[in-house]
Amino acid sequence: MSTENNNSGILKIRPVPSPVTHLSFILSQVSLRLAAAAASIAAACLMLNSRQSKVLFGTNLDARYTYSPAFKFFTMMNVVACAFSVLSLLSVFVLGRKLSNSLNYFFLFLHDLMIVILLAGGFGAATTYAQVGKYGNSHAGWMPICNDFGKFCHHVASSLILGFLALFCYLVLVVMSANKARQIKV
Repeated sequence: MSTENNNSGILKIRPVPSPVTHLSFILSQVSLRLAAAAASIAAACLMLNSRQSKVLFGTNLDARYTYSPAFKFFTMMNVVACAFSVLSLLSVFVLGRKLSNSLNYFFLFLHDLMIVILLAGGFGAATTYAQVGKYGNSHAGWMPICNDFGKFCHHVASSLILGFLALFCYLVLVVMSANKARQIKV
C-alpha cells in the first residue's frame, strides 16, 4: 500500500531568516565595508605620499609613484574601491531595513565582485613593479632601487599590504553576498 503525497494545493512559503542571523549579516557587511574603505584609502594615501629624492654620483634622482603607470593604477583603484565601499553602505542599510528579496543581494554580489576584480588588477600590477624595484631584473639590465630609495620602497610596501587587506575584505564580502544571493528563486 503506497500513499501518494500530493502537495500541489499547498503554497510554498519562503523561510524568513531569524532577526539575529539577519542582524549579524548586516553588521558584518557594514564592518567589512568600513574596513575595506579604510584600508583602501590608507593604501592610496600612502602611495600618493611615496616619493624620495637622493643625490647619486652628483645627480639628483627622484623616486615617485607617478613614474609608474602600475602604481598610478593601483592608487586609482583603491580610491574607486573606497568610494564604492561608502556608496554600497547605503544599499546595505536598505537591505537591512526590510527583508529584501534575493535579487537585491545578487546585485550586491555583482558590485562586490566588480570591486574585487579592480582591486586584484591594481594589486597585481603594483606588486609586479614593486618586485622589480626591490630585486631588479638582471635579464633586462634593471638594477634594484630599494637599496638607494629605502623610504620610497617602505611606503610602497606598506601601501601594498593595506591594498591586500582591502582586497581580502572584499573577497569575504563576495563570498557572503554570493551565499545570500544563491537563494534566488527562478
